[in-house]
Amino acid sequence: MKIILSKISGYFKIEKLRNDKRIVVFLVCLSIATVLWFLNALGKDYSTTIAFPVKYIDPPENQFLANNPPSKFDLKVTAHGFTLLRHKLSLSFSPIVLNLTTITRNIEKSGDGFNVNTRSLISRISNQISNEITINDITPQILRITLDSLKTKRVPVKEKIEIQFKQQYDLKDSVSISPNEVEITGPAAVLDTVSYLYTKPESFEKLDADIEKMIEIIVPEKTVIRPEKVMLKIPVERFTEKKIKIPISVKNKPADKYLKLFPSEVELTTLVGLSEFENVKNSNFEVFVDFEKIDQSNENLSVSVRSNVSQLKIIRFTPESVEYLIESD
Repeated sequence: MKIILSKISGYFKIEKLRNDKRIVVFLVCLSIATVLWFLNALGKDYSTTIAFPVKYIDPPENQFLANNPPSKFDLKVTAHGFTLLRHKLSLSFSPIVLNLTTITRNIEKSGDGFNVNTRSLISRISNQISNEITINDITPQILRITLDSLKTKRVPVKEKIEIQFKQQYDLKDSVSISPNEVEITGPAAVLDTVSYLYTKPESFEKLDADIEKMIEIIVPEKTVIRPEKVMLKIPVERFTEKKIKIPISVKNKPADKYLKLFPSEVELTTLVGLSEFENVKNSNFEVFVDFEKIDQSNENLSVSVRSNVSQLKIIRFTPESVEYLIESD
């Protein structure tokens, strides 16, 4: 067997082909015969099944395609080999387009939708594919189309962003979206589950200046929104430290008691935007101790600090606790 294979392979060596013109002639004739056979085969009629993608458009006015009908049809067709080859090669670029208003117009509603006999669509589909192809059958034979009434309402939009600031920079004011509400239209069953919408996630790093950017909204399936984008505004400002001294007040003190504190004030360090540096006042902060938290076993009382301005960030304050002396009237 090895000897026979060796002889056969020997005939196809380059040196052998150069020296023996009979082999070259044989190979040329074989190639011509193969091409002629292939062309002859493609010239005949064949029956086969081709899967065509389907696109559904134009539902009736104020209605919406509420179900998921088949995304492809299996068509049993007859055509010349050349035609079938051409269409199989270009299939992904040639979806069948079905107008929902047209195909449901003369059909009685069944339950919450329509049952369309796909054989009634053969002529419509043939016009879209080719008059050289004969459609013999379609699968599925029944196309279920469910249409739902459209509903419209307004919902708020929430930003979905991550922000990292450059050192010594922070928000000057709150992040805003304009408009902060949008109009959403879709099936009632979908809209009943929508209370608000999010923007597409965005990340901002090392911010040291204001940001104004149009940003897309995440659209729920089977709905449309207006507008599709909103303006995101991130006001940024440089911050610096400011130190102020504030007297400590006493909460929940009985009328017949007097509380003496040592010391009686704290030095507070706050981080403030440059535009508000001169406007920071003692009244922006509440510094206090709580009389009800006095523990006779502890000679110190904790100090609490609050700011009534969100843009003022308290870094630290000293002291964090004070000594006290209780006196009675």
